[in-house]
Amino acid sequence: MESLKDQIAVVTGASSGIGKAIALSLAGQGAEVSLVARRRELLDDAAKQVHALGSRGHACPADLTKDEDIRGLGERFQKEFAHVNILVLCGGAIFHGPLENASLADFDLMYRSNVRGHYLMIQTMLPLLRKSDAGRIVNLSSILGSMTHHSTPGSPIYGYHVPAYNVSKAAVNAFTVQLAYELKDTKIKVNAAHPGWVKTDLGGEGAPMEIEDGAKTSVALATVGEDGPNGGYIHMGKPLPW
Repeated sequence: MESLKDQIAVVTGASSGIGKAIALSLAGQGAEVSLVARRRELLDDAAKQVHALGSRGHACPADLTKDEDIRGLGERFQKEFAHVNILVLCGGAIFHGPLENASLADFDLMYRSNVRGHYLMIQTMLPLLRKSDAGRIVNLSSILGSMTHHSTPGSPIYGYHVPAYNVSKAAVNAFTVQLAYELKDTKIKVNAAHPGWVKTDLGGEGAPMEIEDGAKTSVALATVGEDGPNGGYIHMGKPLPW
């Protein structure tokens, strides 16, 4: 896609951090952006920043751990838009600590946030994405979802085990591959993005990357051309090992 003028984008987790940076970057390129997250006051502020860039922004409060909220978004977007060009899924949760300290409730929350919410959101949005000239779906993953790196001594993340979170991101990667295959005969492309270690609430102040840089991989995949990757696991233009 050469221009984002007249493009419709939906970004989840858009009230702060990487999700907000992605939304603002897309808006800065001319896209109309619907910002999805739980915190209404932060969404309103982000939407104002979108407007300041000369684009239309819509605050769309929703909790993606709740099926009824996702279906409500689908109904809203079906009424408001003839199509959607870009869907970037950034919302998620993390639980730090070993498996034996994680309750089943923690595990379930992780999966509802990081996997099930993505699954249902994509399922809900596909009819509108199919109506676009060239739909793009970006699943925010993590290098922590790489089974190759986790099982290879000396890799960048070997020994960094956060079981519930890492497994949820591996599931996001697997879902990305399956969906890309399912849509391979369409103009929709689906990719997983590793943003990098970023200074967010999750990444912490010790992270080496600024939030704006953490948005770059997702924005690139959201705007990739017809010859771009499909079913990829990407960081800064380079594939990661599954």
